[in-house]
Amino acid sequence: MTKTMIKKNILLAEDDPLIGSAYVDGLTQANYNVTHCISGQEVLDKLKKKKPDLMLLDLRMPEKDGFEVLKEMNKNGLTKEITVIITSNLDQESDIKLCKKLGAKEYLIKSNSTILNLIKTIKKYI
Repeated sequence: MTKTMIKKNILLAEDDPLIGSAYVDGLTQANYNVTHCISGQEVLDKLKKKKPDLMLLDLRMPEKDGFEVLKEMNKNGLTKEITVIITSNLDQESDIKLCKKLGAKEYLIKSNSTILNLIKTIKKYI
């Protein structure tokens, strides 16, 4: 008898179509359900409907950037309920500190990280 695993839900906020597609493909193959958003406003709209098990958040996005999304989530207490992992190419120490202050658990620099590293990081939390 095989045991069925319940797939965990990941909300992916990534406006770059190539990176977004690669993340969706890799995470789907790793047995996660992925909802892909391309703007900060779309992320906030999705969060009102359903809370994911984990969110991957880019910082540079249209409409509202990742910093604004984190501030809004923090204001509503969502960063305590949802694990947020930042995936960005912004590598300034001040950006990293601000994101962690606003509730992000991890901060991954996309150019220094592989999909396997991303999945390994996700597995630490879900």
